[in-house]
Amino acid sequence: MMKPEMIKPPAGAVRNRKRVGRGDASGHGGTSTRGHKGHKARKGFSLPYNFEGGQMPLVRRLPKHGFTHLKKVYPEIVNLEKIDKIFDENSVVTPAIMKEKGIVKKGAFVKILGKGEMKKKIEVQAHIFSDKAKRKIERAGGSAVEIKEKK
Repeated sequence: MMKPEMIKPPAGAVRNRKRVGRGDASGHGGTSTRGHKGHKARKGFSLPYNFEGGQMPLVRRLPKHGFTHLKKVYPEIVNLEKIDKIFDENSVVTPAIMKEKGIVKKGAFVKILGKGEMKKKIEVQAHIFSDKAKRKIERAGGSAVEIKEKK
């Protein structure tokens, strides 16, 4: 029968502590494993957490207040499940109507994604469609119309 006091760690797992500064015979005497001279050999030495060997630290290389690309326009994303839940059969869905219903905030650039199922025949107008969304809309008998112009 196995008892807790019989359990031992595997061979080589437990090692003796490195005792520095206890004479040359120990192998860690003399410089006590700190090497010869220099900052790191002195007592009380500590590096700042962000020190990169004298290279300009990452924190100082980055801009203070971030960066926003003024010409980049991100699409507002709408999933099919939301359209199917809110709109009725044979209705036409445009970004302006989605804005009225509160699905999108601006409606300037809308992308339709294919999460959820489409059970109703609906005409959806948007700037971009995922392939999955387009397939699901057409399978339900509706149509996916891409709007070419962006505001």
